Amino acid sequence: MTQCNRTFNDTRLEVLVFLFLIVPSMFLSFIFVSPGSFSFSTMAISTITRDLGMLFLILFFLHRNREPLKSVGLTFKNGGDESLIGAILFFPVYFLALMVQQILQKFGSWIPERAISFLTGPKDFGQLILGLILMLTVAITEETIFRGYLIKRFQEFTGSKTSALFFSTAIFALGHSYQGFAGVSIVSVLGLVYGLVYFWRGSLTAPITMHFLQNSLGLLANR
Repeated sequence: MTQCNRTFNDTRLEVLVFLFLIVPSMFLSFIFVSPGSFSFSTMAISTITRDLGMLFLILFFLHRNREPLKSVGLTFKNGGDESLIGAILFFPVYFLALMVQQILQKFGSWIPERAISFLTGPKDFGQLILGLILMLTVAITEETIFRGYLIKRFQEFTGSKTSALFFSTAIFALGHSYQGFAGVSIVSVLGLVYGLVYFWRGSLTAPITMHFLQNSLGLLANR
């Protein structure tokens, strides 16, 4: 077996292990865990810990494969400009999500109360700060996982940016299946947009900024 084949097989095994870690847990956690089972602080801390663990696993894979951080869009180059672009793009994307929401509501489909209850909880200033830390952690880790890492790996397997974007967005949407058809539809649209912005900019900074603002607005709106 050639070195190239060994490398491809190792990478394929790496992705299968990673998907096995995230996909069942994303799906099952919202079937067997009741929204009222944990306090907001417990939920936030456990989510931060879990997501940082996934991020460190990806960083380990990159280190093992001797791949630079910029290969998955993690770069501080022009960070200020990229953050500004993300902040500007957030507004039209936010209104796009609202349009999708209104269309789905018109056809009688919307996010169930169970999904909304996951976003409520910060009752004081301390919990609000914890919530914003949670939103930043989720934005960084999810963009690194779904836009940076999985798009890169799926593109290596399929040789197609379009296929890579489709598969990574599908898995991203699966993680929000607790929100029902409407929630998954909106998340799919957002995932596609974040992926396209990532392809355009070659950096995750703008998508992370957009993701953080989207999540934070939802958190503040449901206080």
